[in-house]
Amino acid sequence: MSDAQAVPIEILLVEDDPGDVLITREAFAENKLRNRLTVCTDGAEALRFLRRVGEHAGAPRPDIILLDLNLPGVDGRVVLRTVHADPDLNRIPVVVLTSSTAEEDFLRSHELRVDDYVAKPVDFAGLMNVVQRIETFHISVERAAR
Repeated sequence: MSDAQAVPIEILLVEDDPGDVLITREAFAENKLRNRLTVCTDGAEALRFLRRVGEHAGAPRPDIILLDLNLPGVDGRVVLRTVHADPDLNRIPVVVLTSSTAEEDFLRSHELRVDDYVAKPVDFAGLMNVVQRIETFHISVERAAR
């Protein structure tokens, strides 16, 4: 499939830090990924987006969810449990992005069937590596679906 024929990846970024949102947008632009990035700044908004409620009634179904674990209000662990418990959402790959390196968070997230777990990079180059992994993951999922 050529780049012109490629379908953009629908990405839901659930992140409350404006700096992390900015660096993520820049990383996707730098890698020239064909994507549509939607940002929700807390878990409650993410759940409304995923359920297509209220202002998100016409929201696209994301191909990948990039999820911060440490969110205000409804945290990422609740979002993760909700996604995996919902038959309409549980096939969406979830990549956890977190500043927490605690083994407890890692183990808890894997119990919740996380597709990938990445400590937030402290620099742009580190995030570029994460973005490339996401692109590779999505391409392999597309090929498997054919």
